[in-house]
Amino acid sequence: MTGDSTRCVKAVAYEGSPGSPLQQGPVFAAPYLLGEDETGEADTYARASNPGWRALESALASLEGAVAARVVGSGMSAITVALRAFARPGVTVVVPADGYYQVRAYAQEYLAPLGMVVRELSVADFGDGTLRAVLEQAGEGAVVLAETPSNPGLDTVDLRATAELCRAAGALLLVDNTTATPLGQLPLALGADVVVASGTKSLSGHSDLLFGYVAVSDPALVARLDRERLHSGTVLGPFETWLAHRSLGTAGLRFGRQCTNALAVARMLGEHPAVAAVRYPGLESDPSHPVAAAQMQRFGPLVTFVLPTRDDVHRFVKAAELVVPATSFGGIHTTADRRARWGDPVPEGFVRLSCGIEDTIDLLDDLRTALDSVRRA
Repeated sequence: MTGDSTRCVKAVAYEGSPGSPLQQGPVFAAPYLLGEDETGEADTYARASNPGWRALESALASLEGAVAARVVGSGMSAITVALRAFARPGVTVVVPADGYYQVRAYAQEYLAPLGMVVRELSVADFGDGTLRAVLEQAGEGAVVLAETPSNPGLDTVDLRATAELCRAAGALLLVDNTTATPLGQLPLALGADVVVASGTKSLSGHSDLLFGYVAVSDPALVARLDRERLHSGTVLGPFETWLAHRSLGTAGLRFGRQCTNALAVARMLGEHPAVAAVRYPGLESDPSHPVAAAQMQRFGPLVTFVLPTRDDVHRFVKAAELVVPATSFGGIHTTADRRARWGDPVPEGFVRLSCGIEDTIDLLDDLRTALDSVRRA
């Protein structure tokens, strides 16, 4: 199997002519000149299509193993565009009960008033027969959104089994692949119909832009996506498009180091006396590991753990030289977020740590020193 860095470089490859740049510069959105025959123009208005989008979308489709991908302004836009494009009034829409909280808010505040039946299911509900019962009651046309690994709990949904269940029920399966990225997991190859993701995080990887995308396995779904993006105007700007495309070439190197760091950090945290309840899908002792190992190539940059109190989290971050307090994740810096501040149903001392690309030994030494200071406090 081709390695991740090779996949990333090939995805953004530019077949130019002698004397042309190896990497294209930004394609700025501007009015396009129209032809006299009034037919056949590839681009007429930048909100509908433009060369910069096509280059980035081609790379994303290649990485996800999709027939097509469409970029939008953020990861949340990817979810809302996909739900509006594929769900209709009267159908059942399943969203994660223990995933990103903004998705639940959107479904209840916007989709439910439009006549859609919103059901919130946890990762456990996907595997214990609850989803099957919901789909049997819903009938054909249901839309199921799964997030795996979940954010922030890092539980995993068995995508093969869920895809078979959705297919038998005539439901469409959407998978939020933000945490895993296509370098860690390929939901379409596991049977999903649609991938939604925030490229803001590990794929762009420098904490300096917002973007999201939707990738599909069926060409028949593309027109509905295009229509929704055009009408909603939830588009990606030209400079962000260029930055994202440029960043993809190094995603394999960055993500590989992040995952290496995350596994080493998780093992260290499990042995430190100041820490409780470490979660990482790559740990053989983790309850999510059997499913993760069966469907993931890499286990991602996120590790979660619990310190005794809220103040201990702040002491930990202040004592660490290599940890930055931030709510986004997937960048080159190691970041920490106390998730209870956002209302997630987690302990006050729950930390979601996103491992960066620092040298592993340096990161481990820094985290140990910070945790030792928490224990002494």
